[in-house]
Amino acid sequence: MISRYANVYMPSEIAIGDNVRIDDFCILSGSIQIHSHIHIAPGVYLFAGKAGIVMEDFSCLSGKCNVYAISDDYSGEYMSNVVLPEAYRRVTARKVVLRRHALVGAGSTILPGVEIATGTSVGAHSLVTHPTEAWSIYAGVPARRLKSRSKKLLQFEDDFLKDWSLERERYK
Repeated sequence: MISRYANVYMPSEIAIGDNVRIDDFCILSGSIQIHSHIHIAPGVYLFAGKAGIVMEDFSCLSGKCNVYAISDDYSGEYMSNVVLPEAYRRVTARKVVLRRHALVGAGSTILPGVEIATGTSVGAHSLVTHPTEAWSIYAGVPARRLKSRSKKLLQFEDDFLKDWSLERERYK
């Protein structure tokens, strides 16, 4: 389900799996792979450019998250503005990946080159500037590891996938 109020730029560069919901006021732009069983909440912006953004199965972006696979240099050493020729700008472009069961809390920002590791949860209003460790909980500006995250949800995943498979067979 994709809201009619979501904006998709360069749709030929975007792949979407099964059981995906993209809510109102989202912007998807660039090379984006959205696997299956994913929710992208209202007001999420995905700016992938050619570098790309990948969301693996069961990952989730809460409301008003921003994910940047591309970003200008804001140091003052270069100009920053998409309407200017590349010769005047320095753009960082690195793939962003949200691994399986990665969750990102409301209002968080993910910068180019970040991998949110399998099972990682990021607290609301966090700034993620570096790759995370698997099955961990992060929060803050910049985001820091707080503690480990339970893997119990993997039991639910197995049950869900069995039920999902049976349900799909019923409609064939």
